[in-house]
Amino acid sequence: MPVPSARLVATQARTLAVAILGGYVAHLLHVPLAWMIGAMVAVAAVAFAGRDVAAIALARPVAMLVLGTALGQTYTPPVLRALAGSLPALIVAGLGSILAGAASSRMTARIAGIDTKTAYYASVPGGIILMVMLAARAGLSVPTVTLIQTLRMVLVVLTFPPLLVAFVKPGVDVFSLVPVPVAWAVLPLLFAATTAGAFVLRRFGIANAWMFGPVCVSLVLALLDRPLSGVPGVLIDAAQVLMGWSLGTRINRELILRSRPLAIASVAATGLLSLLSVLVGIVVAVAFGLPVAAAILGTAPGGLPEMAITAKVLNLGVPLVLGFHLVRIFLCNLFVEPLYRVYAWAERKLGLPS
Repeated sequence: MPVPSARLVATQARTLAVAILGGYVAHLLHVPLAWMIGAMVAVAAVAFAGRDVAAIALARPVAMLVLGTALGQTYTPPVLRALAGSLPALIVAGLGSILAGAASSRMTARIAGIDTKTAYYASVPGGIILMVMLAARAGLSVPTVTLIQTLRMVLVVLTFPPLLVAFVKPGVDVFSLVPVPVAWAVLPLLFAATTAGAFVLRRFGIANAWMFGPVCVSLVLALLDRPLSGVPGVLIDAAQVLMGWSLGTRINRELILRSRPLAIASVAATGLLSLLSVLVGIVVAVAFGLPVAAAILGTAPGGLPEMAITAKVLNLGVPLVLGFHLVRIFLCNLFVEPLYRVYAWAERKLGLPS
């Protein structure tokens, strides 16, 4: 592993300081998801001003390790039973989200001036890593899909938490968070176990192993009624800062100006996709008797880690939200390509340009 230069280390340190300051200011202003949104906006603002920004490669994995450890503790036996009973709703929501992405992809294609297949893979909310992998397998433009998926995730992180806080009031249900007491003496043992889980899943090539490994270990401990320790709030805040630090460095002025049509298309299509996703979430919640706030967040077109930490901080049915996104990722793996073939067939039948 190459040793980072002194200049890079200094840039990373300055960027982290900006991220912490941005998170703290947002916290003082009572912004929802303050530490992540504040950190991300502050770092992106510095980047847009033309200054160098950088994050260490471990920022996001460490954040997901902390988050996954906390999320796994929410899966108690009653929650798992309720989640199993909600599986039909999760499947319907996942398919609805894929179809919503397909519906918004024509707007993406028209505004960005790209072919409809690339726009389809850039618009379906299956997570950045998965959709980029699927796009590469289909021989499409990976940079185009990456940029549009990244911009959409940033926009969703900026808009969904404040809107949920403003318009949706969470209630108490089986999916509500029951805090696990913090036991500082055994907290290092808990993180050692969840870190080992992450390395095991990485060994098997599982995507997002840094999150799913800790979730699995923490979940098993919760089911055995041996959670060891809760995750302190200060570590959740620190994980938010690390996520915001990492996200903020992905968006810079040169990238946006160089790809202005893609950026405009991403903003416009994200608005349409978000609207459709909210409708899917509300319909599923009403039809299956699920909490509305959790269903909306579960169908939101953002990344799994970002939506999961939103659910954790806002206490919006963490295991249900995570379940929505996991099922959607699974369905995307299975059905994104077959559904595109149906979509392309419908385009040809209707005489629409591809």
